[in-house]
This record gives sequence, C-alpha cells and structure tokens, in this order.
Amino acid sequence: MTSSTDTFLGFVDQVASRLDDHQLRGADLAAGAFLSRYHFDRLIRATAGEAPNQFRRRILLERAAYRVATGTDGILEIAVQAGYSSNEAFTRAFRRAYGVAPSVWRDTPGQIQLPTQNDVHFHPPGGLRVPARAEGTEMNLVIRMVEHHVWLVGELIGSAESLDDEELDAPIVLPFEGIDDDPTVRSLLSRLIGQMDMWNSVIAGRAYDWSVEDRESITSMRSRLDRAGRGFLDEVHRVVEEARLDETFIDAHSEPVEVFTYGGLIAHVLTFAAHRRLLVLGALESFGVTSLGYGDPRKWVAEAV
Repeated sequence: MTSSTDTFLGFVDQVASRLDDHQLRGADLAAGAFLSRYHFDRLIRATAGEAPNQFRRRILLERAAYRVATGTDGILEIAVQAGYSSNEAFTRAFRRAYGVAPSVWRDTPGQIQLPTQNDVHFHPPGGLRVPARAEGTEMNLVIRMVEHHVWLVGELIGSAESLDDEELDAPIVLPFEGIDDDPTVRSLLSRLIGQMDMWNSVIAGRAYDWSVEDRESITSMRSRLDRAGRGFLDEVHRVVEEARLDETFIDAHSEPVEVFTYGGLIAHVLTFAAHRRLLVLGALESFGVTSLGYGDPRKWVAEAV
C-alpha cells in the first residue's frame, strides 16, 4: 500500500467519524495527516479525484438523499444536518447533484450514490462504503450464502433446544398455504420469472407490472425469461465482479420506501426461488415428468465444468 493510499484511507476514516462536525476544516484534516494544507489537498485530489471539501460535501449530500427518502424529518432539518445554513442553499446543492428538489426526491427517490472516480459513498444508516482492495470474484456470493446458511442452522438449533423429544420427532406436515396463495405450476413458474423481472425493475427505478403474471402463457414465460433472466444474471455478474454486494439501493415503489443491499437482494431471490422450484418439481413428478429430479445444483455444476 502506498503512502498516498494510507493518507486517503486515513482521510476517509476522519470524515466518517466526524460527519456531524460542521466545524471541521481542511486544516484540521491536513494536520491529522501531518501534512501542510497545500500538500494534503493536492494528494487527496490526485487520489480521490475530488478536493477534501468536495468529497465531504458529496458524502453529506448522499446521506441527506437517504434521509429525505427514508426518514420523516423535515427538509430544513435535514439541510442543517448536512451542514447547510438555509433550506434554499441546500435545495440548490441538492438539485445540482440529483437533478430534482428534495421534496420531489422524497416522493420518487433514485440511487443515492453520486458519480465519483474514488467509489467511496455513504453507506446507510451511518457509515461510508470503501471499495474492496482486492478484486471481487464469483466466490464472494458463495461465501455469503454459506455464511448465512451456517448462521441460520445455528439459530434453528438454538430454537429447537426448547422442544422435548416428542416434539423433536413429530412428523412435519406441510400446510397447503405457503409463501404463495393457491399455487399452481403456472403461477409458480410465472412468479419465478417475476422475481427476477421485479428486481430488475426496482434497480432501474421502474414500477413492476404484476398483471403480467395473471394466467401467463408458456410462450410469454419463455419470452420474459429470456429478457428478465439475462438482465438479472448480468446485474449479478456486475455486482460480484465489482465487489458491490454491500452497496445499497432504494426501492422507491415499496410502501414505505425501503433500502436494500445487492447481496441481500440476491440472497432473497435465491431463497424464495428454491422453495418455489421444489414445489414445481414435486408437481411435475406427480404428472410423470421426472427428468429433472430434484434440480440439485451439484449435477449442473459438475456438467458445466
């Protein structure tokens, strides 16, 4: 790691720990790095592509955008939290950065991250996201899934400690109602595609048209899968390859507005898809279609190598 990188990361740490200190000055940051103000500003600009004060203002605007979209504080209060002395000054800065006034953003928010070459952004609820120092690979997603699995099994075992032997050994009867109402092969297949299509829409800031899943034909499903499946897979590749699994985005069409991470979104899709796939596979088997077995990914991976 170079000394300039060390200085930049130290600068990011200072900004993150003092976001609400509006008395913080560039001279204070330079002194913390044991550099003159001139050399400090020059080094940060060369490393980050932004002067220190521009970097901090951008981070505070990203935090403000998050708070406008997800909180209940008034615009003036959020403006003060972002270091602006008036609602007018904040609105001008916000409009320059996001293209709309804060009041409009509150109704139709989008991505909170503003363009920057250093890829350091505000990370809800109160931190900063620093890009990974090592290149991300597809294994990141596998690691996350396994970590979640190990954690959840531990939680399940902990919950089962309160059961007696009779309860532990009682047969499990699956209820007819599950995560879907009155599921059929048609509705489950359409929802499997819809999961990907819906999140593609959320990421792009569009509303999802649920009516497409109303008795959708097989022909329509094939066409929609070709588009939605490819789009979702491309997005997953981009997020993993750029080590962005912890990056957040806003679902402006949910009520209330919600904030997600890309890693959480992918895990959500895979978790609910696994349930639905198994239901469809069971139904197909009852109709005499057994070529897919249980859809075990082990065989697919082995044949793909």
